[in-house]
Amino acid sequence: MKSVIAVSAASFLVLTGLASAQKPSGKTVEQCSLAVVSRLVSGKQKVCDGKAVREMARRGNAFEQNQLGIASVLAIGPDYSEKEALQWFERAAMRGYAPAQVNLAVMYANGWATPVNYGVAIRWLREAADQGFARAYYNLGILYMNGQGVAQDYKEAFRWFEKGAVANDSDAETNLGYMYDQGLGCDRDAKTAVIWYRKAAVAGNPLGENNLADMYLKGVGVSRDYTEALQWFQKAASHGSTAARVKLAYMYAEGLGVAKDSETAYMWVVSASLAGDRRADNLMAQLGTRLTQQQISEVRDRARGISVEYWPPIAQNAFVQ
Repeated sequence: MKSVIAVSAASFLVLTGLASAQKPSGKTVEQCSLAVVSRLVSGKQKVCDGKAVREMARRGNAFEQNQLGIASVLAIGPDYSEKEALQWFERAAMRGYAPAQVNLAVMYANGWATPVNYGVAIRWLREAADQGFARAYYNLGILYMNGQGVAQDYKEAFRWFEKGAVANDSDAETNLGYMYDQGLGCDRDAKTAVIWYRKAAVAGNPLGENNLADMYLKGVGVSRDYTEALQWFQKAASHGSTAARVKLAYMYAEGLGVAKDSETAYMWVVSASLAGDRRADNLMAQLGTRLTQQQISEVRDRARGISVEYWPPIAQNAFVQ
């Protein structure tokens, strides 16, 4: 269940991902985050109040301008809006701040506060890529993978994903693994796919965890190992992967790597369904016939708790500092 997207089926927003660990080039200046952005994106920054951040942004501090852009696109209060986000990202991008250039590209690619314009998105991604910013590599790979604003070109997508993976972007690592897994833009090589899936999985990337687990489940590129598969699916599920939740339901229902457990299987498939993934509703119905109404009620309550507890906030997958 290695969803192509990570590569093509999900929205561009989901694919943009967080890359706060990579700092763009440029002079080091005093900077601080809005509290809400620090909580959602990075807890390592000094926190200032909104007034101080706005004043620093108005004085031309690109980091603060980007912070206000993130807060604005999240619409965390009545004083924030997508239109304001676009303006703040543009101001920071014009100052050469690579994260803002990527974020501005996201706005244009999604048509937020502006008509969709892949040409402009590509322009800003290339600006950030020229600075060696890994998220730009990754997103350029997405555009070439999907043929958005450019002719679809798997070899070019592979090239950008590889650059991002070498720069330790876990989403790029996952997608590079997928390219090797499927033989897109390169010769098919399951063992190399496993290497890149593992790098992403060790970094805590949910799709990397799910895809590595899938390789263990099927015995592709590695020896089949249900115990390893179960462990990686559990990690992916705990990080919000609905594909992993579906696979966990299947493994518990069939007793693969674990004792058969219809209640736990039902819990995982319900949690996936509640999160919007309806691919295993037939399995859910089958499992429901094995349980009492009381069990179903109790398990659904557990599933709702998992869905709320583990589903990641959108800010963690959306914009970069």
